[in-house]
Amino acid sequence: MSGANSWLVRQRKSDLIELAEKVGLKDYEDYKKNDLELQLDEFISENATRLQSDPKLAPYFSSRARNAGSPVKKEAPELKVSKRRATKSATEDTVTVDTDEEPTRSTSTVIARTPGRALSLASRIPLPATPADVASAVDRGTVAVRERVASLYHESGLTEATQATRESLSTVNSVLLVIAAFELYYLRPELLPDRYAFTIPAIKLLGTSDYPVHLPDMFALLTSSFWSPALTWVFTSLLVPSLFGYFFNLSAAHSSSSAGHGRGRQTRSSVAAGAPEYAVDPLTFSVVKALVTYVVYAQGVSFGGWIAPESVARINSALYSGWKGVLVGTAVAGVASVYDAVLKK
Repeated sequence: MSGANSWLVRQRKSDLIELAEKVGLKDYEDYKKNDLELQLDEFISENATRLQSDPKLAPYFSSRARNAGSPVKKEAPELKVSKRRATKSATEDTVTVDTDEEPTRSTSTVIARTPGRALSLASRIPLPATPADVASAVDRGTVAVRERVASLYHESGLTEATQATRESLSTVNSVLLVIAAFELYYLRPELLPDRYAFTIPAIKLLGTSDYPVHLPDMFALLTSSFWSPALTWVFTSLLVPSLFGYFFNLSAAHSSSSAGHGRGRQTRSSVAAGAPEYAVDPLTFSVVKALVTYVVYAQGVSFGGWIAPESVARINSALYSGWKGVLVGTAVAGVASVYDAVLKK
């Protein structure tokens, strides 16, 4: 089959389908564009008498007339050798013309389609991210992680627990308890020595060796070697200072006198009803503890034999820096109590 008309080649497939419907071409739906061009060219050529008056096909017949007068058509008769070979020459001429037109049509189609395909291919190629894109992605990730950590922190209730712990420890009584716990930490191995209990076997998978476990000997609670130094420490560090701090309570006396001046005359019972700030004055407690510690552990006073020298020696050897460390603790507690009283004024 010869090549299609050049005007048909330049048309889009949608235009060709519309043209096929107009001229009455049958069964054109499954044709590709090239086949549709050839079928339309052949159909219009066969029905040229009927379709020549259609203005929509005027460009087709004009293109056909130009092809008829092209140099290829004019040179073809010169190649004829004799009249007997006219049919063969005409056939060769037709083949030559078709051969020349087909590359032109294919080339024009490729040229027309190449830019669109190139743009479509380029749009599908992923481009590398720019430094600005990378920085923006890092910033978004950092913000997301920070917000998530903050959310987990608030949901865990650590804020409320932290606030409650700070309020509980921000008192003079808490300072006194911490100092007492520090003394007991060093005194416990002397009063309840550690004894071997069992061994944790080695774990080859973790690369650990045998680990012997020692626990406090609770049977020492049944002996005088525990109670004698324990009662001595309680007497000098807790009992005597607490008694003096309770009866020589300067904060309680000050709060009672302030209530009496504010209300005018009142009965002794109403004055006594004023609640003191501390049941045991922390400053008096610290001063008395320092004095008792010095006279017992440094000077060796036994209060008429009530305190055994052996117990004093054991406590002195067990506490951090001995009796001097206890004096440092009382000084810290005394400064904290004065500072607390100043802040409340």
